[in-house]
Amino acid sequence: MRLSTKSRYGLRAMFDIAYNCGPEPVQIQDISRRQQISPRYLEQIFQSLKRAGLLKSKRGPQGGYALSRTPEEITVLDILNATEQDVLLVDCAGVTPKKRRRKSECPFEGNCVTQTVWAEANSLLNTLFGGMTLDTLCQRARTMGIKNDADNSIMYNI
Repeated sequence: MRLSTKSRYGLRAMFDIAYNCGPEPVQIQDISRRQQISPRYLEQIFQSLKRAGLLKSKRGPQGGYALSRTPEEITVLDILNATEQDVLLVDCAGVTPKKRRRKSECPFEGNCVTQTVWAEANSLLNTLFGGMTLDTLCQRARTMGIKNDADNSIMYNI
């Protein structure tokens, strides 16, 4: 399985929002700067994430993007399913989450021992990605000593 840049960047951007911004909306330019991802590409990725109900947006000067659920409720699998067509090692090895059927029929259906290997691997990957949340990634980042913008934020009072 090779994940597209859309998935990899989508996961990085969602992590960035969870780690650096919390519930407050963040502008795409800030995510772009921190993650070194083109703002135009992020806009495309965010459309998929919004359609999947993982992001919400707010217009205006205090607007931007925010997580639609808490970091504990958004899994890596949710993000991959929103950004990839299908998360399968091979086409014949499992049902697609969106269609609940095989992407393509295999002429060896039921007579191919390797199909069971790929199906088992898909199941293990789905279990791994489904059990890993944005909060898990934030905890790992803290353990790794990755700084976040919330640590450097300046509060202005008038």
